[in-house]
Amino acid sequence: MNWKKDWKSLAWLVGIFLGIYYLPVGRERFDYAIIEAFELAKWYAREHVLLCLIPAFFIAGAIGVFVSQGSVMKYLGAGAKKVVAYTVASVSGSILAVCSCTVLPLFAGIYRMGAGLGPATAFLYAGPAINVLAIILTARVLGVELGVARAVGAVIFSVIIGLLMHLFFRKEEAKRVASTPVVSLEDSRRALWKNAVFFFILVAIMVIATWGGCNCTDSFQNTVWGIKAPILSVLAAMLGAVLVLWMKIKPWKIIALAALVVLTAFLAPGGFSIPFVVGMLGLSVILASGGGEGAEWFEATFGFARQILPLLLAGVLAAGLLLGRVGYEGLIPSSWIETAVGGNSLRANLFASVAGAFMYFATLTEIPILQGLIGSGMGKGPALALLLAGPALSLPNMLVIRSVMGTKKTVVFVALVVVMATVSGLIFGLI
Repeated sequence: MNWKKDWKSLAWLVGIFLGIYYLPVGRERFDYAIIEAFELAKWYAREHVLLCLIPAFFIAGAIGVFVSQGSVMKYLGAGAKKVVAYTVASVSGSILAVCSCTVLPLFAGIYRMGAGLGPATAFLYAGPAINVLAIILTARVLGVELGVARAVGAVIFSVIIGLLMHLFFRKEEAKRVASTPVVSLEDSRRALWKNAVFFFILVAIMVIATWGGCNCTDSFQNTVWGIKAPILSVLAAMLGAVLVLWMKIKPWKIIALAALVVLTAFLAPGGFSIPFVVGMLGLSVILASGGGEGAEWFEATFGFARQILPLLLAGVLAAGLLLGRVGYEGLIPSSWIETAVGGNSLRANLFASVAGAFMYFATLTEIPILQGLIGSGMGKGPALALLLAGPALSLPNMLVIRSVMGTKKTVVFVALVVVMATVSGLIFGLI
């Protein structure tokens, strides 16, 4: 009999039993928190999994199949010039305008392809944090001072965090690089310009599909929202042409899928989700059944989805249970947060950083949340701290990062973001 193993199992059983026995079912706050957990998960599934995460999984799968390992190592590898690596990481991350969850499949893709830990984590932070549209709206809604501070802080953060991650884990990284078989740069399956066009189409589909009207006077954003369907149609046609000409998919399959999507759009007017999902499912069937590199692409895409999606949904449920949605409360009362982030003290900045790190912010939602908190007395230092920590991290995000690069690296990455956001908030609050 293995006493150590048996006692551990018994402790778990007792703990679970006591948790269920004392479950506060029937108490108003707990019951509402349970509802909020599922409401947030429902909203996340509808607004982010369908239109944002699925395209991100396809992009991550394409990185693993169509981008040569030599290319990744040349520009993002541990041996690449730091100026080049961190510039490429921060710029490529920032142009995506994605949230802390959508960037994860892309991060996992380049990290597994051999990107250095430093550039990979710089990309991981830059994707959600250096969002050009979010920075512009921050300046317009919350003030130019806060918008500029957010932009400067996010760019500096991405580089410093990447450099520190590389420094802290340089020995482990050296072993990882040494054990990674490298393919030559010329091993790409097709010309560089063809891959560039292919990835441009995929990224553009993801960005436009998730673009929403802001119900404000921002004419550019609302104009894009108004012509969203035609833009997506053109991009889908371009993707179909690429699949036929470069991946040798039979034309009749693409034409049949296009007809099905158009028919679905007529039968389900007023929304993009159903036709978009039909298109993604049809593409999956075509790739999986066609063999060759299309089947490899689908297999890689499904692998990322299988690893990442369950952890994300579990994290979203936990975040909804604890913090609720915008305008609704979970187990933690919003009044506690409003009280804790008042002023510009070290405690207020640290609390804003930690709370922001664990909360889930969809792209641009941090701005109205902060607008309400500032109106309730939040200091400008904690406001910047939350802006620098919140969009780049979340509880679902942390769970997935841990599965990709391990517990130790994840803890250090989260700690760096929180500490740097806290210090930045303190300095900004004193200016």
